[in-house]
Amino acid sequence: MAMHFDLTDMQLMVHISEVNSLTKGAERSCLSLPAASNRVKNLENNLGTALLYRNSQGVTLTPSGEAFVRHAHIVLRQLEHLRGDIREFAEGIKGKVRVYANTTAMNEFMPDILSRYLALHPDVSVELRERLSYRIIKLVAEGLADIGVVAGIDQEQIASEDGLRFIPYRSDNLVLVTSQNHPLAACDELAFAETLSYEFVGLSEWSAIHAFLKQAAETLGSPLRFRVEVGGFEAACRMIAANAGIGVIPETAAARYVANMPLKIIRLSDRWALRRLYVCVQSLVDLPPFAQELVALMQADAGLTAQADSAQEDRSLRNRKRDKR
Repeated sequence: MAMHFDLTDMQLMVHISEVNSLTKGAERSCLSLPAASNRVKNLENNLGTALLYRNSQGVTLTPSGEAFVRHAHIVLRQLEHLRGDIREFAEGIKGKVRVYANTTAMNEFMPDILSRYLALHPDVSVELRERLSYRIIKLVAEGLADIGVVAGIDQEQIASEDGLRFIPYRSDNLVLVTSQNHPLAACDELAFAETLSYEFVGLSEWSAIHAFLKQAAETLGSPLRFRVEVGGFEAACRMIAANAGIGVIPETAAARYVANMPLKIIRLSDRWALRRLYVCVQSLVDLPPFAQELVALMQADAGLTAQADSAQEDRSLRNRKRDKR
């Protein structure tokens, strides 16, 4: 059966779903009510199924309508990406890579990587956004992101994500950070549950790590109490050092600030505290060459970092043996 509809039909259905009203949906789509009503009826006839439940209070989506609107959202987002990409090509940009990353990668690893990558590729632009890992996987699967950097997933989940490839990238621990005179500063290791009676300094609610920690606390049946919310790891550490609360941040970030601030880093015993990061793509070989080069640069950077960490551990072990002698 041939299905006939256009972008105006899709935008109209999205608008109707947002306001649960055919009249207001028509207004948002700059259509008269008779024209909008006729479009919906023709759409239902062509699809062979009702898209709206109609009643005196307005309209709501049928299950078929919900499916149509869900796919319409994807198509319209892809169209916006197309318009943006074409505009950039017209302005001289030859390529664009859409990268979505979790908080740790966004703040700790991507700035240095992208600095080097953009210097090597002056005709490529990068769209970098922060999202929760489960959302990043969905965006990559839907083709709305070219490259994702995700954490907190296990091998079973990786195996279940058909059509996606997960490339081991790096790892980092989430640690508890307190001021040196905080009651918990006497501890070297704690379970996250043992911290929930204290007030927290957190990243802003748009941060992926903010939502992750809230979910971890809710799983334990005790919501997080944020005393202060800030925009980055350095600001969080400064507030923690000033006794505004305690915080959970990546160990790489905490280690940067502990040398110059009165802070204590405490290991978390929870399994989720060890964060293994993966680069997530639909297919590496199907990425444009300039996007493949970004993945290769990330892999090379991770390999060099692992070698440096191993060398540092060897030096520390030799120093401890020498001190014992």
